[in-house]
Amino acid sequence: MTTRRTIGPEELDMLNLADPRLHAENELSAVWRHLREHEPVHWNPATETAPGFWVVTRHTDVTSVYRDNTTFTSEGGNVLETLLAGGDSAAGRMLAITDGGRHRELRRVLMSAFTPGALQPVVASVRRTVDRLLREALDTGNCDFAADVAAGIPLGAICDLLGVPESDRAHVLSLTSSALGSHDADGTAADAWIAKSEILLYFANLARDRRDSGHADVIALLAGSKVNGLPLDDDEIMLNCYSLILGGDETARLSMVGAALALVEHPDQWRALKRGDAGVDTAVEEILRWTTPALHSGRTATTDTEIAGRPIRSGDIVTVWNASANHDEQVFDDPGRLRLDRTPNKHCTFAYGPHFCLGAYLARAEIGAVLEGLRDLVEDMEQTGPSKPVYSNFLSGLGSLPLALK
Repeated sequence: MTTRRTIGPEELDMLNLADPRLHAENELSAVWRHLREHEPVHWNPATETAPGFWVVTRHTDVTSVYRDNTTFTSEGGNVLETLLAGGDSAAGRMLAITDGGRHRELRRVLMSAFTPGALQPVVASVRRTVDRLLREALDTGNCDFAADVAAGIPLGAICDLLGVPESDRAHVLSLTSSALGSHDADGTAADAWIAKSEILLYFANLARDRRDSGHADVIALLAGSKVNGLPLDDDEIMLNCYSLILGGDETARLSMVGAALALVEHPDQWRALKRGDAGVDTAVEEILRWTTPALHSGRTATTDTEIAGRPIRSGDIVTVWNASANHDEQVFDDPGRLRLDRTPNKHCTFAYGPHFCLGAYLARAEIGAVLEGLRDLVEDMEQTGPSKPVYSNFLSGLGSLPLALK
């Protein structure tokens, strides 16, 4: 029921990889394969409204760029939307778009809230939430897995960490869904900017309320910490909460929805999971590779350099495509096949190097809880209507997936 047009390499010269419709409505596997084999560092030309950018597709080159945050900085922005618009005003203040010593110090502060020990009560809460949502879906019989199950899991966890009141969470979810993509092909950049501004305003108010409040959450942690000897101001707290809420919600949620679809479309793997032939831990890694919810990441070259023999000039925008690297035949045996017992599995879904995803442990726990819940509670799943893609050049996945659960 999920139909996408397959685009071949003969159309490459007509493609703009910054176009959200291209990723939402088309299957690009043949394009990525062609680029990996013949043009692993490809130039996406400028348009009337945006500059051109480099497209890096091989796993070895993608991880090399990720690893070198001196030559390839994130401080000009780390996604095409901001890079093509001329940069990100939060550079140097938000962890994801900060490099060097300040990045290391800020990451050290935040990492204390994302250790397995610190996350133990959050993970326990996630398991209870998954159990409740799946049982409700089973009682109903029919559900939209994206809206009725997956939407309530990662957002609840990250809101627990940030201390977001229960009464505000539905509103925050609606904003995060609009900030990095759209469920509507006609969604505009203005809609996304409005959603982002509302998220920032929400956390600005929350940060001011939390200073010296005695709360024990990530906002209070940031408010009480120093980076390079100086306390964080309200803007820095607000920006990092914004980053955590977007990163902690969208990618894990889209992986969960993609996992359900993958199990429906690959009944042999569904049976392997239920029989225990594929363990949950390896299944989580394969789902992360298979779904690749973050299509790309972006950097700016700080000096003249080269990637795979292609000269890169200082100031050039360089994008690394996880969607391609996670299917690189040089790294993954039979990458076009879903194998829940795949090992090793060196996917790039959580990035690599200094900017490796802060919430990787939590995301794995959330996806694992969903897979365990489906394995233990659900006998059969059937897609009952067409799925709807997310329209984004950064996020990949479904905003709607109608299923019947038995």
